[in-house]
Amino acid sequence: MSFGQGGPHGASSGDQPSTPQWGPPPHAPQAPQGSPQPPAPQLPPQIPPGAAPGAPWQQQIPGQTAATPDWGRLADEAAARGRRRTWLLAGGGVLAAGAIAAIVATAVLMSGKGDDKALPSPEKLPSASAGSPEPTFSQVAPPNPREFIASEEKDTAPLSTKTLFPHTKPVLDKRTYKRVATDTTTDCASATQGGLGQVLADNGCQKVLRSTYERDGVAVTVGVAVFADKAAADKAKEQATGNITALSGDDGPAFCRATACRLTANAEGRYAYFTVAGYTNGTAVTSDDTKALQAGRDVAGYTFRRIMYRANALAAASVSPKPSAKPSAKASDKGSDKTVSDKPPAKPSPSPSEKD
Repeated sequence: MSFGQGGPHGASSGDQPSTPQWGPPPHAPQAPQGSPQPPAPQLPPQIPPGAAPGAPWQQQIPGQTAATPDWGRLADEAAARGRRRTWLLAGGGVLAAGAIAAIVATAVLMSGKGDDKALPSPEKLPSASAGSPEPTFSQVAPPNPREFIASEEKDTAPLSTKTLFPHTKPVLDKRTYKRVATDTTTDCASATQGGLGQVLADNGCQKVLRSTYERDGVAVTVGVAVFADKAAADKAKEQATGNITALSGDDGPAFCRATACRLTANAEGRYAYFTVAGYTNGTAVTSDDTKALQAGRDVAGYTFRRIMYRANALAAASVSPKPSAKPSAKASDKGSDKTVSDKPPAKPSPSPSEKD
């Protein structure tokens, strides 16, 4: 059974064209040559399966190959998405850190409040009893030791060769000397030679204390002249001429008599002290001699430290009747001399470097 060219619903008249049907029939008959062909149906764009809407896919036109994707645009969109993700992660990290800091601060504040609550009330705190002493704090600066040897009003401690020169074998800068003689006189001029006696008398010398030390054939005598105040002692030092008279031991030979010797003159507080150093065999001391020079410096340094020891002891006694520590005799020593033999003047006892 055949429906003819117009299909099963074709017009009954052969002069009217038949209405075309979309979609080709399973077995469309070939139209005779020369007859008009119906127009091709226009279908909407088809999106390939799995492609996202808006993706840069182009419609595939029959008879043409598929278009290449816009890779540059895809790369820009991927980079933009990566930047947004980075900013989101950074912002989230900052917010998280702030939240943690706030939690920690809150915990600290809460713990502080808990400690306050644990304290007892003022009524329950222990109170000092009526008999307990109140602590006292001294606002007075420590005294200057030199002030106590600047005048006889403060320098009231006992003074003798035993208190000023207590050591029989002092070690002075690792050199051991032997004390061979001591002497004290109120006739200051009798302990001097040259014009020194007149200088001492003019400035009010009260007494002279002498001590002699020997080592390796060299002897040194130091004489300490005592005055009323520091001004008189300084003046005597500046005006010094001549020398202190060398003091020999009972069995020792005389030295520095009518021969050249090494001399020194110094002052500290109300004390002026002088040394004379030379050879026990009477040899003259030359200008380039070093043994007598060193011996004079050693004994002069030792005398300075003994005077400062006295000053420190007086300063300590003014603060406390019973000082807990021995004052340092080297605090004001400007030289390099050292001694381990300085002992308190009361009851001196031998040390590893001192023997009676």
